[in-house]
Amino acid sequence: MAAQALVSISMPAFNAAKYIASSIQSVLDQTYPNFELIIYDDGSSDNTREIIQSFSDPRIKTIFADQNQGLIVARNAIAKQAQGKYIALLDCDDIAEPTRLEEQVAYLESGHCDLCGTAYWTINEQSGRTKKSKQKYSDADLKALLTIGSPFCNPTVMGKAEIFKSLPYLQLNKHAEDYGFFVEAALKGWRFANLKNRLLTYRLHESQISIVQGGPAREVFKKMQLHYLEGMNIGPDYCPRPMSFMDRLRYAMPMMKMLNQFIAGVSIMANYEIYARFQFRGNGVLTPFTRLERLIVSAIASLYGLLA
Repeated sequence: MAAQALVSISMPAFNAAKYIASSIQSVLDQTYPNFELIIYDDGSSDNTREIIQSFSDPRIKTIFADQNQGLIVARNAIAKQAQGKYIALLDCDDIAEPTRLEEQVAYLESGHCDLCGTAYWTINEQSGRTKKSKQKYSDADLKALLTIGSPFCNPTVMGKAEIFKSLPYLQLNKHAEDYGFFVEAALKGWRFANLKNRLLTYRLHESQISIVQGGPAREVFKKMQLHYLEGMNIGPDYCPRPMSFMDRLRYAMPMMKMLNQFIAGVSIMANYEIYARFQFRGNGVLTPFTRLERLIVSAIASLYGLLA
């Protein structure tokens, strides 16, 4: 029997005492045993370091920073030290299902993709509510959806180590560094996939929401969004944003054609989600007509992509 591929699990941590023990334990409980868990304590001021050191499993490797340097430095330092064939991301407050590594390694080893995310559960820490993720799964859909946002839940992602080593996270993309990473990976031609099984429980905190909605994150996202469109020879005038019906005729519909010409095989539902960004919300009695427009344009775009 061939040796199992080594997986390097990347876990940055900063003041994570409340949750990190359960995150580490979820890794140790994996059905796939051939991994190294690299934990980067980014200068925590609580007892995060003591909790990390309470685990004695030899597969755990630690990096202890004297001062807080930020998530980007932590992620890149882990990737540089990683010895595995694959790198799996896991935040220090999330929980991996026991078969996560096993299922993702099997899919990556099959040669179907280079970066692999999964479906997941979301727990809202304020309300206590649990929700199922709603995602797309094919390479074409994921790359098309990058035009309007990240199609991955970042801590579910596992991929070839060479991708993370060759595309380090950039400080100039701070607060949207994950989106920037996926954009660059797509433009380099790496293949994407999401597994349909829910293999992670993702904790949603108020602090995360404020960062995602903050001005700096929006600015970085916009810059990378335009960069991605440019990489597909789509100009900034065609960037998805609410516009009038006449402008949709002028910009939105040609954009959908160009996108599906560049990325063949985009599903109608993925195109439907993208085209919705060109329409205004709250159309009242006109809502059925805007939805019909959306469906017709999406179907034509998908058909054009198949024929092209």
